[in-house]
Amino acid sequence: MDELKESGRYFEEQAALCAENDTISRELYAEFGVKTGLRDENGKGVLTGLTNISEVTAFKFIDGVKTPCDGELLYRGYDVRDLIRGSSRFAFEEAAYLLLFGELPDKARLDEFIGVLAEKRMMPTNFTRDVIMKAPSADIMNSMTKSVLTLASYDPLAGDLSLPNVLRQCVQLISVFPMLAVYAQHAYNHFEQEGSMYIHRPDPELSTAENFLRLLRPDMAYTPLEARVLDVALLLHAEHGGGNNSTFTTRVVTSSGSDTYSAMAAALCSLKGARHGGANIMVMRMMEDIRANVKDWADEDEVAAYLSRLLAGEAFDRKGLIYGMGHAVYSLSDPREVVFKRFVEMLAQEKGRERDLMLYNAIEKIAPRLIAQKRRIYKGVSPNVDFYSGFVYDMLDIPVELFTPIFAVARIAGWSAHRLEELVSANKIIRPAYKSLCRRREYKEIAER
Repeated sequence: MDELKESGRYFEEQAALCAENDTISRELYAEFGVKTGLRDENGKGVLTGLTNISEVTAFKFIDGVKTPCDGELLYRGYDVRDLIRGSSRFAFEEAAYLLLFGELPDKARLDEFIGVLAEKRMMPTNFTRDVIMKAPSADIMNSMTKSVLTLASYDPLAGDLSLPNVLRQCVQLISVFPMLAVYAQHAYNHFEQEGSMYIHRPDPELSTAENFLRLLRPDMAYTPLEARVLDVALLLHAEHGGGNNSTFTTRVVTSSGSDTYSAMAAALCSLKGARHGGANIMVMRMMEDIRANVKDWADEDEVAAYLSRLLAGEAFDRKGLIYGMGHAVYSLSDPREVVFKRFVEMLAQEKGRERDLMLYNAIEKIAPRLIAQKRRIYKGVSPNVDFYSGFVYDMLDIPVELFTPIFAVARIAGWSAHRLEELVSANKIIRPAYKSLCRRREYKEIAER
């Protein structure tokens, strides 16, 4: 313990040097025209590529004036609302086919694709025991990353960048991601939480959503509505443009000529960040805090007063944020939240969680007005899909450790589509420039320093 303390003291002292020498004045970014976060002064992303895969719309030009509008999300030109409205129990699989191949499948092609996914939904002999169950962790995203990188060792064509081979690898990862996530959760629950251990096999006749619930639950049982809501959630999280952090990471690593497993492991590492895939967890923690501190959830004045305290940095984590409200791109509405809310309401009724839903509805009504007033945001503020997704996963009895991994189970479809498009259309390593602020210094011998 003393050694740890001494080591910790050393790093605390050296960290001060890092802070001193690595701090760059914010004014310099403006002086040199640097777009921090690859965004301009209005938050719009810097154009770095072209894509046929999806489109995110938050503004329209009316009489030459950029005007906020209700958000739209298109997969290969199709509105996600239409994809959900016309889909069966295999909504995610149909969306994955569309994202990968650019066309909606007919019944024969969809059935064939579902069959391929089922065939690939198996892992190497003893992989679960030898890899997933070793060194279990509450950080399921880290466990998944380890598993993805290890899968490369079982693939004799891991580094083959031919299109058929990369497509095979992507489809296999889409198939096994639910198993990597759920089995890692079971390992953590058993070895770290002293819970029961059960490893169920996937059923080739079931959808990705159905198999996820089957693998997770001790009795393998679920209702049709539970599976349908999770299926819709996976579809809505499958893709969101090439500029989101994890998809851009996939593009960057792919552009270097690296293999599929490395690209997807990098995307997982990006997604696990609290500023990206961990948002719904923060919503859930915030809601727990609100429930504990607001006595009458039906009293909008009391709810508004506490939300004002959140914005003032006087409550919860004191960050001045109402999690789940607002989006980097959308303005008046997030189309994913709009279409998802109907399923949230149905599930809340089935689960007897109407009172919780009432509180969510109150916050959805009050928070945008407060944020617009206090932050002077004129583009519009609306709830994003993460505002409700954590609530849904909680109603499905999914452990919080799996919230972000579920995001990965869905987004692997989009990452795969972007990896394929990068390989087909782009042939240059992504290498943006950084302006150096170094000043030349005279070297001194160690005795003179």
